[in-house]
Amino acid sequence: MLLGSIEAGGTKFVCAVGNEDYRVLEKVSIPTTDPGTTFTKVINFFKPFKDLAALSIASFGPIEIQKNNKLYGYITDTPKKGWSNVDFVGPIKKELTVPIFFTTDVNGSAYGEYVMAQLFNEKIQSLVYLTIGTGVGGGAVIDGTILGSAGHTEMGHVYVKRHPDDLEFQGICPFHKDCLEGLASGPTFEARTGLKGKDIPIDHHVWDIMSYYVAQAAIQQTMILRPDNIVFGGGVVSEAFLEKVRRDFAELNQNYIKVPDLKTYIRMPRIKDNGSATLGNFALAFKELGN
Repeated sequence: MLLGSIEAGGTKFVCAVGNEDYRVLEKVSIPTTDPGTTFTKVINFFKPFKDLAALSIASFGPIEIQKNNKLYGYITDTPKKGWSNVDFVGPIKKELTVPIFFTTDVNGSAYGEYVMAQLFNEKIQSLVYLTIGTGVGGGAVIDGTILGSAGHTEMGHVYVKRHPDDLEFQGICPFHKDCLEGLASGPTFEARTGLKGKDIPIDHHVWDIMSYYVAQAAIQQTMILRPDNIVFGGGVVSEAFLEKVRRDFAELNQNYIKVPDLKTYIRMPRIKDNGSATLGNFALAFKELGN
């Protein structure tokens, strides 16, 4: 059986075909240009796979996931130029005629991490996946179900308490200014310091400001969902940065809620090289066949 995965990002679409064991058989990266050109290249990648049984799409957003909504399958009001109110699922399904599951990129990653935990017989029932990169997003899986029914979660747009040394920074989110994404996404490094995050040593104080906000996100998810662990991905995240997040989490928590060892509770992805969404898509495509 062949299963398809589309991980749709603002700069590239990663398309893959795998089997029911979730092993990648073929994979390609397609630049994100205009929708028509991008979709044509995506369809041309999958067309030769005549035995493709199902496909899952994990897309940047916001997207419409309610099947009874007339805009189901659309990327809706996105800041990505040229991609607002674009039908994503429609053109793909028309050409490939297979069952399609449609979700956010972070939900795909969250599901991939959850499936990998089950494959390795980890005793977990839930997890939260947060990505800290160009933007901030998150998804949660509880007992094999992705959280969100009226719509997908927007964990990057929760409000956080200001760091005392960051009171003058306005925040970069065009909607909320000083939400989590506005204060802790990758571009905030350059907005604060004039330097990109990759060029700033981990002992620079700006990393402490960032970890303070990210630790608050971890506290929020802990208090609301009580997940078995919280996985952090995205270009901003490293093990050295997560050490700071764990430190700030412990300080903020004050032992109020008992959590597992912080090195396993707040962790890097199980799947390396940004492969979580691909595995998650294979699993969601397989699941879609049974619906």
